[in-house]
Amino acid sequence: MPVPVHWVTAPPEPALTQVESGVRTHAGAVLVGPAGVGKSTLARRAVERLAPDFSRVDWVRATASQTRVPFAAFEHLIDVPDTGKTAAVLRAARERLGDGRLLVVDDAHLLDPLSATLVYQLAVARAVRMVATASLGGPPVPAEISALWRDGLLARIDLQPAGHDDGRLRAQVGEFVETLPKAAHRVLEYLVVSDPLSLEDAAVLTSAHAVDEAVQSGAVEIGEDGLRPAHPLFCDAVRGALGGPEVRRLRTAVVERLSASASKGVVGRLRLAVLALGSDRPQSTADLRTAAQEALRLGDLELCERLGRAALERGPDLAARLTVAYALAWQGRGREADDVLAEIDSTALTEDELMAWALPTAANQFWMLSQPERATAFLRTIRGKVSSPAARTTIDALSATFAMNAGNLTRATEIAAEVLASPDADDTAIGWAASAAALSAARTGRFADVDALAERASAGQPGLLRFTSGYGQTTALVMGGEPDRALELAQRLTDFAQRRQPGRAIGEVLIADALLAKDDPAQAVALLRDAAATLAPTGYSWGPLAWMLLAQALGRLNQPVEAAKALSRAESRHGLKSMLFAPELALARAWTMAARNDAHEAVELARGAVKAADRGGQTAVALRAARDGVRLGDPRARDTLTRLCREVDCAFGRDALAAAGD
Repeated sequence: MPVPVHWVTAPPEPALTQVESGVRTHAGAVLVGPAGVGKSTLARRAVERLAPDFSRVDWVRATASQTRVPFAAFEHLIDVPDTGKTAAVLRAARERLGDGRLLVVDDAHLLDPLSATLVYQLAVARAVRMVATASLGGPPVPAEISALWRDGLLARIDLQPAGHDDGRLRAQVGEFVETLPKAAHRVLEYLVVSDPLSLEDAAVLTSAHAVDEAVQSGAVEIGEDGLRPAHPLFCDAVRGALGGPEVRRLRTAVVERLSASASKGVVGRLRLAVLALGSDRPQSTADLRTAAQEALRLGDLELCERLGRAALERGPDLAARLTVAYALAWQGRGREADDVLAEIDSTALTEDELMAWALPTAANQFWMLSQPERATAFLRTIRGKVSSPAARTTIDALSATFAMNAGNLTRATEIAAEVLASPDADDTAIGWAASAAALSAARTGRFADVDALAERASAGQPGLLRFTSGYGQTTALVMGGEPDRALELAQRLTDFAQRRQPGRAIGEVLIADALLAKDDPAQAVALLRDAAATLAPTGYSWGPLAWMLLAQALGRLNQPVEAAKALSRAESRHGLKSMLFAPELALARAWTMAARNDAHEAVELARGAVKAADRGGQTAVALRAARDGVRLGDPRARDTLTRLCREVDCAFGRDALAAAGD
């Protein structure tokens, strides 16, 4: 029998006491350290102590082979529905798991992005108590996992026992694996490809004897979800020694085995699709297309692109091409998306197919390619080619969002109202129209209408549109004299968005705007630096807004050089697609000039911000600009506030006017 690996592990104390304290005072605790220092063992010991205090304890064990499959680590605890987008799936999963149980997340650094998002959301909501383990220094740790300790949700406990040496440990592991019996080694080889494996699958792929031998030798262990390596390093050692052809042969055998069994739901189908990509048992175009669409629905854009392109390699397929285009556009790769869409012959399409092609084409032109005039003209052309009321209503809804972003709030509101009153409006049309109407209502001072519109927008089309309607809600709360509630809402929207971009960055723009309303530019800057950089390549109009707000915040902090840099980036990215935010750009210029001690120019630019908002009917924005004018020393700002307060009666205006009179 092979010589066991000599593990140099961390002592149980004070780590166990620290874990218990973290569970009491935080949402939980995370044990952080290199592989092989006993993190999982300490987690088991901690659970033995803590379990009596909980009605239920569940383990989630992440593995390297699960990393590219959405919700793979949680497959045994949740059912991923066949319908519903990412936000709805995550919400259902939180409701299913968030009953105060103790959740143990082992090797959290290996979680797939959606599982990592779920873990973060459970922690931020304190819906569970959590004990997690994570290793650093290898592949990038998901942002959601590092945020667990960075945001103070879990108490971080670092483990680095004296005498631990990564190089020596890996050499010992390599020797252990090399001297395993051939049959036991073969079991580990299959676990490299698919971890875990059911006992039945492992026995069929190898043999019952091989499984027994692998267990007896200490190479694998049997858990609730099947067969696993006794330590992740064992699979790492085997993976490093396997050649490409051998991995392909193993994948093929696993795909053949899993294909013969009954479907195991969304996660199982996606796992099979991912395995098949690197095997000699390719899936059909239809199966690949369906898998790509599932990945897109769940928000895994990289996997969607990979599966969709594999489908296109088999031959022309309209649905696969559209799916790939969405994945590319939502990753901010507008030129590539346009190339994919341009290969479609629109003259050969049915009306339904024409709509399926035209909507992403127009959206990509407007935002990602920064060609709003072309996109608007294109939509008008398509509207003339379709005959069904539903199709025209959906086109009108997208036109409403275009009009709003272009700064024509009157037109956006009119179109949105017609769409929302139409019996032919589907969920997509309602989502676009209601979100545009909500933000337009807030910026034009019709605050009482915002919440109902935002609710319709959220029900119709959750996802990034939730930030558009959410911005309307935070704006209404600020103008209602409730900046703290605005900040809470913005934080909640951000916390329960996927941390994967660009959703997180958009949410941080909303938080920063609320912080500026609360006169906290320093915290706003801390958020906006990363958010602006993240949004810059995406094409969304949130990107220019982020740079505008960053310039304002830096100007208020008297940092003229940094403010000027942010302003320059805002100006270079601003155009018709972000004309809605023209007043914010004028304020960015004003505060940049103020930081340069050019008070006269700062006042003139602040007045320009008020005029820009007035011209677009954005009375609420004009009020905020007029208040900034007071702070910048504009002697006429109080008169402006007085006029605006007659147009829109709100707490913000009254407070600003009172402060201007002091």
